[in-house]
Amino acid sequence: MAGRLSLACEQLGLAADAGAMAKLLDYLSQMQRWNRTYNLTAIRDPQQMLVQHLFDSLAAVGPFSEALGAPGAAAKIYDVGSGGGLPGVVLAIMRPNWSVTCVDAVEKKTAFVRQMSGALALPNLQARHARIETLDPAECNIVTSRAFASLDDFAQLAGRHVRNDGTLVAMKGKLPEDEIQALHARGEWQVDHIQPLRVPELQAERCLIWMRRSQGTL
Repeated sequence: MAGRLSLACEQLGLAADAGAMAKLLDYLSQMQRWNRTYNLTAIRDPQQMLVQHLFDSLAAVGPFSEALGAPGAAAKIYDVGSGGGLPGVVLAIMRPNWSVTCVDAVEKKTAFVRQMSGALALPNLQARHARIETLDPAECNIVTSRAFASLDDFAQLAGRHVRNDGTLVAMKGKLPEDEIQALHARGEWQVDHIQPLRVPELQAERCLIWMRRSQGTL
């Protein structure tokens, strides 16, 4: 697995030191262990977890870094409906200068993320057990979600946590044309651009949908 992970990082143009690689593999093994009791993810096979969870989350690191500008720049990121910390834990491992908060309404999942923050020595990783719409606005640079809701629901529930110059970013599979139409019909948020992702070893469509507030709603 270490070899495949190293190759995946190389393919994604990510520099991962030995410490980050060890943390990613440790996270994967802890997820497998907790999954037996807490049902963090429907995927049980470690090989599938490596690709569909780790590689998929790693594919967002480069685009997020690019959007945030200078390498090493500090940033505040919310991962909404994070489950067992995907992509939040992976972002926190790869970018220690980002403050990452994983938000989920299921307590056992946020308990796992909290455990990972300590076990993997990630002071930049927090977990909040809450529904996203109940939290005070967080002024984030990026609010992301991997499998949380439709684009319109995501924008309605989580959009207020994005600062005025920030972005909502949904990680999606196939391009959801209907969801984009529904989002634009409401008019508060609009798709800024759609970025196709190539996830190592994954034979499936993946994309990032970047959304910004429409003009006049700031």
